[in-house]
Amino acid sequence: MVRYISDYGLGAREERDDGWRTEALANFPFEIVETRGEDALAKWRELKTAGRGVPVVVGDLDGILEPFSPGYPETLKPVQETLAAAGAIRFPQALAQMRHHRNVAALEMLRKMGDSVDLDDEAFQVREPPLGEWPPSPSVSPGLSVAYDILTHQPLPKVHIVLVPTDDPTSVPAHLHWGDWNECPAPAYHVAALRHWREHYGAELVGLDMDVMNLRVARKPATRDEALELARVQHAYCNDIVDQGTFYLRALAADLMAHNWWYFWWD
Repeated sequence: MVRYISDYGLGAREERDDGWRTEALANFPFEIVETRGEDALAKWRELKTAGRGVPVVVGDLDGILEPFSPGYPETLKPVQETLAAAGAIRFPQALAQMRHHRNVAALEMLRKMGDSVDLDDEAFQVREPPLGEWPPSPSVSPGLSVAYDILTHQPLPKVHIVLVPTDDPTSVPAHLHWGDWNECPAPAYHVAALRHWREHYGAELVGLDMDVMNLRVARKPATRDEALELARVQHAYCNDIVDQGTFYLRALAADLMAHNWWYFWWD
C-alpha cells in the first residue's frame, strides 16, 4: 500500500489534539524515554547496553506515532511479513524497479483524480542527477539532526528515544511501520537497506523523525569511485537528498567520504 499524503507538515502537527495523541500512545507498544536534544546521543549510547531493546532517537514523537494513530493499526502488515519481504529484496538492485512502480502508482492516482497524464511521461521517469564538479570541501556533517531544531539548528529542549524489543537493529523500521508514504520506500526496503549498509559500512540506525533518518557508519567509502557509486545508490533510495539537497552526485559523494553520519530526508 502506497500512501500519498500532504498532512505531514507543521500545520498538521499543530492540529492534533490530546485525544489523538492519547489513542496513538495507547496503540504504541514500545517504551519511550525522554531526554534533552543535547544529551540524546549520549543517552542513546547508554541505552544500547541497557538490555531494554534497540534504542532509536525520535525528534518528533507525533510523526513516529502516525502508523499507530486511530484507524491505522488494523491496516498495518504484521512485522514478520515485512521482515520476510525485506529478505527477498536484492538491495540495491531492486531500487530501480521500486521507483518505477511508485511512479506508475503516482500517475495512476493522478489519472483517477481527473488529471490527464501519460504513463510514459518523461517527467515521471527515474533519472540520474548531474554529476557536477568535485567540491573543494564537503558540507557540514548532518550529525544526529533529529535532535535539533530544523530552523535554528539548536538542540531541542526535549526529544524521545524509543526502545524496540528486538536483537536486530535493522528491523526497527518494520516494528515502527516506518515508511510507504509519498516518495519514502516501504518499511521492507528500509530494512533491506540497513542490512546491506551494515554489512558494507557498519551502518547503524540512530535517529528517526517524521520524514528523516540518521545513520552512523563505522567505515566511510575509501575512494572517489566507491563514494560516487554509493551516492548513486543513496539517490535511488532517497531522491530528495540530491534533488533538493546537494543537487550534484559528486557533492554527495564528497560528504560520504568526509563524514560518518548519513542523512536521508523524504518530501
